[in-house]
Amino acid sequence: MDQILNKVGSYWLGKKANKEINSVGDDINSLSTSIEGGAKWLVNKLKGKMQKPLPELLKEYNLPIGIFPRDATNYEFNEETGKLTVFIPTICEVGYRDSSVLRFFTTVTGYLEKGKLTDIEGMKTKVMIWVKVTCITSDGSKLYVTAGMKKTKNREAYEVSRDGVSVDKF
Repeated sequence: MDQILNKVGSYWLGKKANKEINSVGDDINSLSTSIEGGAKWLVNKLKGKMQKPLPELLKEYNLPIGIFPRDATNYEFNEETGKLTVFIPTICEVGYRDSSVLRFFTTVTGYLEKGKLTDIEGMKTKVMIWVKVTCITSDGSKLYVTAGMKKTKNREAYEVSRDGVSVDKF
């Protein structure tokens, strides 16, 4: 009987240890991504390339400043190609005044043009199920979010930066 209890106990402890080790590994990956984004920002600063804050960049391209979570401050932008990469500390969801919700991966990429962000990777919205957002277009007081189909939103709901709520998976 003792042997059986020892085996069951060992199995249970092994499972628990594996779960904890995996959790630590996920935390290290998240920290690594955050450090990587911050390191790139620091290198650019040392090179003398000071980037404007993300909300200013979005305003300059006629997009609402609140389409990304408030803590998404590190980004890379290639002015020649228009490629934008935004670094977000953790996978999160942001709720907006119009009751819509966007979910963000730790890295969101897309191509920035006047009034639109296209070829988006790393962003989803809830339309009965989570659907990948592929394009966001701004036209006057309207914001068009394309996720399988184009959905019209009131731009005003996205004009304020909001905090993201951490979630377990993208």
